[in-house]
Amino acid sequence: MEVINFAEQNTIINQFMYELRDKSMQKNRLLFRHNVERIGQLMAYEVSKRLEYKPKTVTTPLDTLQIPLPKDDIILGTVLRAGLPFHQGFLDIFDRADNAFVSAFRMYINREHTEVGIHADYIAAPSVKGKTLIITDPMLATGGSMAAAIEALLMSGKPKKMHVCCVIAAPEGIDVVREVLPDDATLWCASIDQGLNPQKYIVPGFGDCGDLCFGEKLQSFRKIADKR
Repeated sequence: MEVINFAEQNTIINQFMYELRDKSMQKNRLLFRHNVERIGQLMAYEVSKRLEYKPKTVTTPLDTLQIPLPKDDIILGTVLRAGLPFHQGFLDIFDRADNAFVSAFRMYINREHTEVGIHADYIAAPSVKGKTLIITDPMLATGGSMAAAIEALLMSGKPKKMHVCCVIAAPEGIDVVREVLPDDATLWCASIDQGLNPQKYIVPGFGDCGDLCFGEKLQSFRKIADKR
C-alpha cells in the first residue's frame, strides 16, 4: 500500500490544517466544515492525476482538438456522519461519480473509555466491481470504522483501483487498513499524526470531527456501552 502524507510537502493544505487544529478557530463551525471540504477538493485533484485517461475530440467555435478525459468509472464512498463535508469536496471535483454511504461508528465498550468497538448498521452503495473506489473519512484513528466500511463496500465485487483518503491519520489506523486493502491501493493523508491517546483520539489531531462540523451528539451509545 502506498501512503502519501501531504504534511511533508509545502502546499496550501497546510494552511487549512492549521485552521482546523486551532482551538480558537474551531468555534467557527462554518469555517471548519469549509476547510474540510477544501482539503477534499485539493486531495481529489491529486487523486485525479492517478486516473486513466483517453483523448476525446471537442468542437470549439473555431476548430476541433483532442483533450484527455478520465475514463475511470468512479465511486465515492464515505463513512457517516463526519465524512460528509470531506465527501462533498471530492464530489465537487468528481461530479459524475456514483456515491456510496456506510454508517460505521465507534463506541466505547468499557467504563474507562479506553477500549473501542465498531458498530456498522447501514450501507447504501452501487456495485464497486471494476470501478475506481475512493473512500473518504476525515479521521483514521483506530482504523476500525474504515476497515468495516472497506469490507462492506467490497462485498459487491473487486474494484479496479482503491484510494483511501483522510484528513488526519494515526499510525495505528494505517496498520489496520493496510491489512484489508490490496497491495496496489493508495492511502492519502493531509497529515499523519503521532498516535492515539488512551481514549483512542488522534494526538495532536483536532478533536471530534463530527462534533466540530455538526455539533455535539447525544451520548446514548456511550451510555449503552458503559452498562456492558
